[in-house]
Amino acid sequence: MSYVDGFVVPVPAGKKQAYRDLAEKAAAVFKEHGAIRVVECWGDDVPDGKITDFKGAVKAEEGEVVVFSWIVWPSKEARDEGNKKVMEDPRMQMNNEDSPFDGKRMIYGGFDVIVDV
Repeated sequence: MSYVDGFVVPVPAGKKQAYRDLAEKAAAVFKEHGAIRVVECWGDDVPDGKITDFKGAVKAEEGEVVVFSWIVWPSKEARDEGNKKVMEDPRMQMNNEDSPFDGKRMIYGGFDVIVDV
């Protein structure tokens, strides 16, 4: 089965287009280095939870929208190799001032797919 990297990040609502531009650029790089699919989702119906929720997980502030995204890889090995190449790719180099989001509040992880219907 495939392998998935998942991400949740808060993005200021006014930076939606800047985020989308960055995501499209990054998606091309990830696919060039082995990703099968890259999906970026702009929060639309993200309710407040009673104990925890997406906003709390990334400490979203007033005026920020939660973005939920994932990258599908053929395998964990392909992901490890692809991520290494992506991080070394000069197109992915940027400083914090260029970023439309606060990367310190991003949560992410790698997941084995156990059901894919």
